[in-house]
Amino acid sequence: MSVKITETVLRDAQQSVLATRMKTNNMLDIIEDMDKVGYHSLEVWGGATFDTAMRYLDEDPWERLEKIKLRTKNTKLQMLLRGQNILGYKHYPDDVLEKFIEKAISNGIDIIRIFDALNDVRNLEKAIEYTKKYGGHAQGTIVYTTSPIHDIDNYIETAKKLEDLEVDSLCLKDMAGLLTPYKAYEIIERLKEETDLLIQLHTHNTAGLGAMSYLKAIEANVDVIDTAVSSLASGNSQPPTESLIVTLEGTKYDTNLNLDEVIDIANYFRNVRNSHEDYEKSFAIDPRVIKNQIPGGMLSNLRQQLKDNNMSQYYEEVLKEIPKVRKELGYPPLVTPTSQIIGTQAVFNVAQGERYKLVSRETKKYVKGMYGRPPGEIDPEVIEKILAGEKQINCRPAELLDDEYESTLNKIKDFITKEEDVLSYILFPDVAEDFLKRHYR
Repeated sequence: MSVKITETVLRDAQQSVLATRMKTNNMLDIIEDMDKVGYHSLEVWGGATFDTAMRYLDEDPWERLEKIKLRTKNTKLQMLLRGQNILGYKHYPDDVLEKFIEKAISNGIDIIRIFDALNDVRNLEKAIEYTKKYGGHAQGTIVYTTSPIHDIDNYIETAKKLEDLEVDSLCLKDMAGLLTPYKAYEIIERLKEETDLLIQLHTHNTAGLGAMSYLKAIEANVDVIDTAVSSLASGNSQPPTESLIVTLEGTKYDTNLNLDEVIDIANYFRNVRNSHEDYEKSFAIDPRVIKNQIPGGMLSNLRQQLKDNNMSQYYEEVLKEIPKVRKELGYPPLVTPTSQIIGTQAVFNVAQGERYKLVSRETKKYVKGMYGRPPGEIDPEVIEKILAGEKQINCRPAELLDDEYESTLNKIKDFITKEEDVLSYILFPDVAEDFLKRHYR
C-alpha cells in the first residue's frame, strides 16, 4: 500500500518556522515544480496565513490562492479551517461560514481540513455540510492531546460521529508533537478497524517523535501523512519529506515520489529560509512539550509577547501555570484559539499575583460555553469566580449568532471590490479595512 504525502511547506511549515512570513512570490516561483511531484495534496492556505498576508505582507490572501491555483494542474490544494471559528479567533454565524467555504472552493481549494479546538463535533457540522454542498472534500479532524480524560475510546467515538456526518476522510491532528510512536500505531489501527474512511496523520517534530510516529502509523496502514521539505522541516514543523521517501523506498509503502525532484524543491526553500532569518523560529527539538503540551508556535509567541511587555521574568512561572489552568478549564487541547485563551489567562494569573483576579474576555466566553463544550468538567470554583452566577449555555454556540454577511456588505460597500473582501473584513475588521482602503480606494 503506497503511502501518500501532503506537503506542508507553503502553509504549516512556513507558519511553524518562519512566523508565516513567506510571500506569495516565493511560492509562485516553485509551485509548478511542486505540482509535478505527485503529492496527494499541497497545503497552501488557512491557519494563520490569511490574516498574516494582510497584516504583515501587504498581500490579499484570496489573490494568493487564485495565483497558486492557476499554476497547479495536477495536485489538489488543501487548507486548514477552524470549524465555526473559520480562520479567526471566535465563532462566526452560519451565513458567514457558508459564504467563506463557497468562496474558498470557487477560488481553488479542493480539500478542507476542518477541526474544532474542543473536538466539539457540533462546531464542525455546518462546515462539513457546506464543504460538501459546494463540491469540496470535507476532511473531518480529531485534535490529539493527552490528559486523564483523553483516551483512544474517546477519539474513536469522535471519529464515528464524524463518519456519521459523511466526511470524505479523517485526519488525526497532533498540533504539538505529543503523539508517541506506539500510541500512533494503536490509534491508527483502531481507526482503520472501526471506520471506513481514508485516514491522514498530521504531527510536528517538536519533541523529536514525529518521524518515528509516522513510521509506526504507516505500519498500521495510515493512508496519508503530512511532511515538509527538509529546509523548513523538523523542530516546530513537520518531519522532512525526503527522509520519509528514502525510508519507505523499496517497501510496500513506497511513496513513489522522485527524491531528486523533492531535493530540488528543498534547495529552493533553503534560499527562501535564508532570506527570512529575521523571522526564523526554532528548528530545535524540545521534548519538554510532552509535559507542558505547549505547541511550538504558542511557545515562541508567548516568549516574544512577554518580552514586548517587559514581562520576560515571568516566563518559567507561566509555563508552570499553563497546565494548571488547562486542568481547571476541562483539559482543552492547546490549539487555536484555546491555546491563546489558556496562555493569556496563565499570564494574568502569574502577573497579578492572584489566580483569576483578572479574567480575559475570551476566558469568560469559554467558561460560559461560547466556544463549545469542553472535553472535561470545568472546576466549579473557577466557574463561580469567573461567571459570578451568570448561566452557561448548552446549545451549539453559533445558534445564538445573527447573520452578518449582508449587513457587513452594506456597511463597507464603498471600499471593497469583491465578495471575498467582505469575508476578510468580517474575520479581521481592523486589518482588512486598512488593507482594503489602501489598495482599492
